[in-house]
Amino acid sequence: MMLQYRDLAKLQTKKIVFQDVIAARDSATLEHLKELSSKRRVIEESINHTSYITEAIAREISGGLTSRCEQERLRLEQYMPLLENFIFHADLVSSHNRMVQWTSQLKIRWSSATSSSSFFDLRGPKFFQINNLRFELVMIHFHYGATLRERALEFLSTDLKQSAFIFREAAGVFHYLAHEVIPSLQSPIPAERPSEASSALCAAMSFICLADAQAVYTRRAEEKGNTGFSVLAKLHYGVVELLSDATSAIQSGTGEGKTISSRFLVCMQCMVVSRLSALFDEYTHASWWKP
Repeated sequence: MMLQYRDLAKLQTKKIVFQDVIAARDSATLEHLKELSSKRRVIEESINHTSYITEAIAREISGGLTSRCEQERLRLEQYMPLLENFIFHADLVSSHNRMVQWTSQLKIRWSSATSSSSFFDLRGPKFFQINNLRFELVMIHFHYGATLRERALEFLSTDLKQSAFIFREAAGVFHYLAHEVIPSLQSPIPAERPSEASSALCAAMSFICLADAQAVYTRRAEEKGNTGFSVLAKLHYGVVELLSDATSAIQSGTGEGKTISSRFLVCMQCMVVSRLSALFDEYTHASWWKP
């Protein structure tokens, strides 16, 4: 059983036009800002469901990709290097008052798919604003990791090996977020922020994706039918251990676990129970086991 929480990629964001806020000193810089805005716009339209592009056109633009997850992955991979390059150059002048002012005027706003405060709001999703360019980097990477996980789930019925590989890719993205990107967010960071911008959740998601990959390896071994009991038991136990690590990661976050929606936490608990049940079944069905 995988984590039955399919809302991770259901983020939304507000429009950003970089060249309307940041003054370019030359035509080359202006073109870079326009390209950055253009690549972000297609992501905005995709996740906000405001795009009027038909499936046929989307497939043609993406070079023939039929999977929506693969199309979204391509959009993100075209935007992220431009964003990272922009942040690198912005850091060089980050102490300048004008850069601080421009960053604030960008009004970087994202909704959350995992925060408890984002549910049951009749007015629509709650948006969090943090005046830090790395907040944009965090949310884009979280969306990227969530998109990879969705793609891995698509492969479950057709290619278990590829599914496990992509789950591990997603785990790497979340690990990078938890240990590299989020710690680089400079203080002060608002106490009210989306759970996606917490190291605790991203670390937990890394372990969960690794557990997903391990679960797929276990399923492959079971389907082959020639794997011994001890190997299957170790595979199941490996999943349980990784899920335990995920739970510990959330609990170790100082106050961060309180902002995560109860529905997400319940889904995690159900996954743990399912894997413990599978491990117990391996023992009870073993030829030497006589309950």
